[in-house]
Amino acid sequence: MSWTVYLSGEIHTDWREQLQAGVAALGLPVEFTAPVTDHGASDAAGDILGVPEVPFWRDHQSSKVNGIRTKTMLEQCDLAVIRFGDKYKQWNAAFDAGYCAALGRPYITLHGEDIVHPLKEVDAAAMAWAQTPEQVVEVLQYVTTVR
Repeated sequence: MSWTVYLSGEIHTDWREQLQAGVAALGLPVEFTAPVTDHGASDAAGDILGVPEVPFWRDHQSSKVNGIRTKTMLEQCDLAVIRFGDKYKQWNAAFDAGYCAALGRPYITLHGEDIVHPLKEVDAAAMAWAQTPEQVVEVLQYVTTVR
């Protein structure tokens, strides 16, 4: 069985590449999907429909276009990994976690110990909390290969 894993969350570190490399090194049956991680491209996603003069409406329009991808990929994944970094607030990641919880889709949170308290509800609904990409790879190895 092949697993589809959606990688949600912060875009300022190479955690996605670390996960992908770890999974590839082990030859795990995992395919990754993700949101658009180019910040500029994501912010401009709705511009194909016309660029609104008011920044609020540009963000609103782009979030809806991006939402087509996010919603579809979350609904189709077997598992999501939701990364919360320490540099910015990832409200979109918290929203993705809530959507996974509502769908009954399992997810793993990935974040440092320093933000356990603000993420207590998000972590409570998660199937696992990891602090490193390597731990996530180990979980993926376990769930995809142990019989």
